[in-house]
Amino acid sequence: MFVFVSRSTAETESFAASLADSVRAGDVIALYGGLGAGKTAFVRGLARGLGSTSEVSSPTFALVHEYEGRLPIAHFDMYRIHTLDDLYSTGFFDFLDAGYVTVIEWSENVEDYLPDRRMTIRIARGSTENERTLTIEDANTLG
Repeated sequence: MFVFVSRSTAETESFAASLADSVRAGDVIALYGGLGAGKTAFVRGLARGLGSTSEVSSPTFALVHEYEGRLPIAHFDMYRIHTLDDLYSTGFFDFLDAGYVTVIEWSENVEDYLPDRRMTIRIARGSTENERTLTIEDANTLG
């Protein structure tokens, strides 16, 4: 387990960008954290670190956004997904099989269906408005 304390959105993005060097095709990153925790900021930094120049936004209504970079990225929002049928309808398993780096917001909603080989990142609000604590579990399963 590794803990990183971010004092700003820019620090969260920079930290995520630095993780991009250890990410390989087919990796899954499961993000946990409440509304406004910084999950999308993390994905924005990771995408930048993987060489994407796309604008990264939360896929709340689209459910998935794709970004091109050194590796293709599938960015899921599982906020409204609760059943296996719902999950299938997103194309989630197709992206896993296609070698995308799959990053999942609201992973707690689909936890039973996530692959065992994944990095889990829990993002929690800190003691100030902009502070976030990122707790990284299972980091040794990637790359």
